[in-house]
Amino acid sequence: MSAPPPALHFSHGRPLLVWRCARPWLAISSATCGGGIGRRSWVLNATVVTDYDHPDPAEHVGEMAGELGLSGDGVGLLTAVDVRHEVTAVDGGVQASVTTGVSHPVWAAAQEEAAPAWQPGTINAVCWSPVRLSESALVNAVATVAEAKAQALVESGIAGTGTVTDATVILCPPDGEAESYGGPRSRIGAGLARAVHAAVTAGLRVEHPRHREGPDFA
Repeated sequence: MSAPPPALHFSHGRPLLVWRCARPWLAISSATCGGGIGRRSWVLNATVVTDYDHPDPAEHVGEMAGELGLSGDGVGLLTAVDVRHEVTAVDGGVQASVTTGVSHPVWAAAQEEAAPAWQPGTINAVCWSPVRLSESALVNAVATVAEAKAQALVESGIAGTGTVTDATVILCPPDGEAESYGGPRSRIGAGLARAVHAAVTAGLRVEHPRHREGPDFA
């Protein structure tokens, strides 16, 4: 199975990207809408206002899915980043499509945080494996995405390992012999790590021009 291409749509004047699957993929996600592990028929990554305060984000995603005629179970991601700045990288057959927003970066293990508890600055990663992953490998792959993202941020001079609202979805074919591992030195995890790292690095340069020259920018 190959990853479907994203389609650009608009909801109330704001852009959103939609991946429609010809048949459901097995997915793992941290998203509010469609999170957990299960088969998913679509993925949506939508731009929202910076001061987004919808009382039920999952309901909002459902409304957008209805507008687009999306059926079945899906995953919905939200970000303050213009999703037209999405960057896709492919490595070893693994595809990572990332929107990178770091207006409110945080260190994961900081004792105190000055940033509010919720800000839609958000790094959203939509990743596709060409082969099936076991459930444990899917969990492992989520950790791999986080590690690769953090590496890209640190190398680009960002003071943080991510934002408090970063979300990830990893999808794989539901059939076939399952890979047992998803870590950064596994067959699929290695490509996943490199693809996420490349996409986040490029996304920083697109969304935040001061990072075009990497960690040694003036």
